[in-house]
Amino acid sequence: MYIARQPIFDRNKNVYGYELLFRGEKQSAGYDGMSSLQSTATIISGLFESGIDDLVEDKVAFVNFDSDFIFSDLIELIDCHRIVVEVLEDVKVNQALIDHLTVLKQKGYKIALDDFVESYSTYPLVPLADIIKFDLMATPLETLKEDVKKALEHKKIILAEKVECEEEFIAAKEMGFHLFQGYFFSKPNIVGKSSNKTTNKIQYGRLISELNKPEPSYQVLAEIVEKDAQLAYRLMRVVSNRSEDDLIYSIKKALTYMGFKELKRWVNILMIRDLGSNKPKELIRLSLVRAKFAERIAMKSNLKKMKYEASMMGLFSTLDAILDETMEEALNEVALTADIKKALVHREGEMLPIYNLIIAYENGEWNQGESCARSLEIRKDILCEEYKHALKWSKEVMDMMK
Repeated sequence: MYIARQPIFDRNKNVYGYELLFRGEKQSAGYDGMSSLQSTATIISGLFESGIDDLVEDKVAFVNFDSDFIFSDLIELIDCHRIVVEVLEDVKVNQALIDHLTVLKQKGYKIALDDFVESYSTYPLVPLADIIKFDLMATPLETLKEDVKKALEHKKIILAEKVECEEEFIAAKEMGFHLFQGYFFSKPNIVGKSSNKTTNKIQYGRLISELNKPEPSYQVLAEIVEKDAQLAYRLMRVVSNRSEDDLIYSIKKALTYMGFKELKRWVNILMIRDLGSNKPKELIRLSLVRAKFAERIAMKSNLKKMKYEASMMGLFSTLDAILDETMEEALNEVALTADIKKALVHREGEMLPIYNLIIAYENGEWNQGESCARSLEIRKDILCEEYKHALKWSKEVMDMMK
């Protein structure tokens, strides 16, 4: 089974829920003779067995359902408070469907209309809908004023899909939209340079540059850290939590306690967190998921020797969005290997298939993902578990950084 998730944000750019994208193993490559009901049943039973908390943590899951599955009772495997039933746009509407959705609502399930392009006033499922999802590519904002006004009057939750930039997000929010889905959070929005960000980037760049040397020096690292009180405090706090009764009496001692490998990972994560402090937390979470997913992919592929580089590539893959710069500008003065920069800046090089696999997986582009998996000589059936492992790890790291 394939699985990916896309965040859905509220008006404050906090994560409200995740839309889960599923495909059965064979279905992703082409039709395999399974009925739609069989395919979706396999997916939901897998979700039930895997545990929804592993996939969406404490948020709500948005899942697409076709008419066959709506009429089954398998939806009820999932707690009504943890799932939103998204009715696909091509579902045939009849009285039987209306009656069944009414029963689901009575049991506490929320109903969402996916890719809504119908007439708000006449479409028969509107009265049942709790959430209406408007695709801003198919129905631009300027065409939705009347429908949005009516939906708000009827106390509907309205969700803007395919929000591609900050300007669209702001315009949709001003119109009254409650929820937002799209790539606006991970695309650069050039609004000028921030001297504070640049200073932080240079400081972290010095640490990374020293750590990348064949024989890094704890003394040099200590001198860099000592020039930043906040960084020194964070280091001491992290080490103190791990050292138990050992007394850590200097920055250099703290650094040697962590060791180069652990220190390098910590510095990279801290850099992403600090530089993205005014960005949605989901952007930082995405960086962490990509870092671990890339590392796990590399470990199982023909690029085992590059697992650490793959992890760093995943972690820094959102740096352009975090800094509101092009990727080339963002990676300037950050001492990364040529292989990482080739993949992120020029979209070429030995590690590009790992990057492409991650992006395809996140977007539910399963055929593209399979092609990348083949080039990496990695089994496609392990991707779901590796992705779940990355989600779990990112949650643990985010919890530690609170």
